[in-house]
Amino acid sequence: MEALEYEVEDAMVAEPDDLDIRFLGPVSVRHNGVELAVGSARRGAVFSVLALQANHAVSRERLIAAVWGEKPPHSARGNVYTYVSELRQMLEPARGRWAAGQRLTSHSGNYGLYLPECTVDVYRFDALRDKSRRHRADGDRQAELFVLTQALGMWRGEALQGVPGPYAEAQRLRLTELRIATEERRAGTLIELSRHDEAIAELRTLVETYPARENSHALLMTALQAAGRRSEALTVYERISTLLRERTGTEPGAALRALHSRIVSTGRQVSPPPSPRRISPAFVGRDAELRLLRKAVADVRAGRGEGIWLKGTPGMGKSTLLTTALRNAAPTGYRLGWGVGDELARHISLGVLLECLESAFADQDQDLVEQLLAVVGAARAGANSDTEHRVVSIVRRAAADGPLILVLDDLESADDDTLRIWAALHRLTGDLPLLLIGASRPAAGDHRLDALRGMHPHEVQLYGLSPAEAATLVRMVAPEPPDPRTLHRLITAAGGSPYYLRRLAATPWPGPEATGGPPAEIVAAVGERLDPFAEETRQVLRAVAFLDAGPTTGDGRAGCTIHEVAAVTGRPVEDLLHTLASARDAGLLADTGQRLTLRHPIVGRVLREGTPATLRVMLHRSFAEKIATAGSAPERVVAQLLAGPAPLDGWPGHWLDQHVEELGVRAPGLAVAVLQRARAEYNLDHGRRITLTAWLARLLFRSNRNAIAEAGWVANRTDDVVLAAEMGWIVAVTRVRLEQSAAAAEVVRTVLSGHRAPDRWLTRFRGLLDEIRPKLPDGRGDSTAGIA
Repeated sequence: MEALEYEVEDAMVAEPDDLDIRFLGPVSVRHNGVELAVGSARRGAVFSVLALQANHAVSRERLIAAVWGEKPPHSARGNVYTYVSELRQMLEPARGRWAAGQRLTSHSGNYGLYLPECTVDVYRFDALRDKSRRHRADGDRQAELFVLTQALGMWRGEALQGVPGPYAEAQRLRLTELRIATEERRAGTLIELSRHDEAIAELRTLVETYPARENSHALLMTALQAAGRRSEALTVYERISTLLRERTGTEPGAALRALHSRIVSTGRQVSPPPSPRRISPAFVGRDAELRLLRKAVADVRAGRGEGIWLKGTPGMGKSTLLTTALRNAAPTGYRLGWGVGDELARHISLGVLLECLESAFADQDQDLVEQLLAVVGAARAGANSDTEHRVVSIVRRAAADGPLILVLDDLESADDDTLRIWAALHRLTGDLPLLLIGASRPAAGDHRLDALRGMHPHEVQLYGLSPAEAATLVRMVAPEPPDPRTLHRLITAAGGSPYYLRRLAATPWPGPEATGGPPAEIVAAVGERLDPFAEETRQVLRAVAFLDAGPTTGDGRAGCTIHEVAAVTGRPVEDLLHTLASARDAGLLADTGQRLTLRHPIVGRVLREGTPATLRVMLHRSFAEKIATAGSAPERVVAQLLAGPAPLDGWPGHWLDQHVEELGVRAPGLAVAVLQRARAEYNLDHGRRITLTAWLARLLFRSNRNAIAEAGWVANRTDDVVLAAEMGWIVAVTRVRLEQSAAAAEVVRTVLSGHRAPDRWLTRFRGLLDEIRPKLPDGRGDSTAGIA
């Protein structure tokens, strides 16, 4: 009878009004029980994006990127229009041709699918998971198990099966991870209900499917131990230990090793905490930080508590550092709790703190777990006004019984109640063996973390790895030892980030001169870091990436100014600063005063090279013109023209003609580079090509480089006698520098015999001839006497 009540209740919650949309397997849409044809794979991808963001507007650009990625075909915009029209007809067949859509709307380049969330199985799955947590907080394990079974029963195969595009792939990964976590939670509940054989059967399937997942192995070991099959539990540990050593060169994480130790030493039934993130196969540097963390662990064992706040931009290795430092920190009788914030947890009151404390108490203090669940349940129901006091009291009792380490990773993604109580717990560290370790990205702009400031004796900022450390990491990860040039390129591109260093080392990608665009693995790695930002922020970051491209300008600094970004985007500076605030706070933009630059050059390269080549050239040329009009220095404009590389006919050639002299003074290297391009472009106006090539000859001559070809080319084509004489002078003096006296004398003879050069130039040539006469071979000096 009890099961029937659950079934009726959930049916009332989950049934949609007339649509049933399923993504937990092949995409399926039913209307009043009748299957609708979603259509082609791409049309299904468009529908998936809109349905999984139901009741929110999705811009056309975001929709295109979600379905086709960074390199959409030219037909993408038209295809989206067609797909939306067809989907609207599918969802609302009775709608008139010209009538506005009710479910699927479009307005100002935005699309929205409006329907009850319970219509989509993904939302129903999330709702059931949340409901299971409420049953757990109430202590009703039978109800929890029933709801978890319902949630898993909604799956019909791989999520979004066969749906293409980066958005669908990201959702597949997310939903698969949630499915595994739900299966693990169900198995854990079976263990708690002493249904060990069922749990063992399900967990064996799980570890066979995901052989490197430590938490599944920990649950299987626990179930086997509880069923009196201790030797099998130890065999499971040996199997995963061997697999990890062979695949990654690592040992199991701290939680799994602690569980193994308890089974070996006591043989009693235990429930393991969720395992911390496993140590990376390669860890270098961070010596000072490791010493600090390990000393804190030693201190808490000796009865002294404290707080540590570890800060670093995403990818700096905070989680890896913590796992490395704490990998041996959990002997028998020692408790370690670990919670990790994420975007889902941020919306669940006390979710991250509950995960942390539950993992710390589960094996030895089940009564504390029950008390904690009761407090959290009451708080979520709004029936508890002293939640903070009661949670602090529970932790106080636990720490009074023995050393306790609590770790909250990704603090910035924890819920507000967790952050408030986490701050309150620091008051206990002065009197109890309690070590609190928090990790977050830099918190300069995150006011939710204000309460934590000043509470930690140690606030540690993780910066990028040094070049030597980065080189060591690359050599450890790369399948083949990189040559020095490649190694330098990888280190520079990663900007000290261990995250990017690992991926660049493991995935070959030729230098910037290569064609073909970035590998999918690198695009995915950068995309993972950019996905949390709003679409408008990513677009502005793309503009920064393009403006930051090209050769180093005359001042030797990278980056661009906010005013240049305003010029190319057409947006006010104040608006841009607000849009980029989240990227600054996350450390994606380096803090260089008035200039904007991406902290990790690999991000800029992916954003640029992920853009189709033709569009990339057009953007660089357009950006050059816009920042020139806004008054940027000429070297900044030329950097854009060279980065394209943009053709120099039309506006660029005219602009270069007007600014070449100033450019030659401010940035002679860039001037030479762009003038060499100009000389090679036959579509330039003939007169302008002569003028620009003459400047190229002057700049090469001033820098003591060989300018014979350029100056000779101009001298033979110009009608300007002054310019011809100047170019002849450059050729003659360059010959002298090259110790080619006879050739230099021949140039002088040609100029003097022509009698076309102005008198001041003839005087200079005669003086040069006097200088080189002694160096001429026997008999050659007399041949020039008459000319002089």
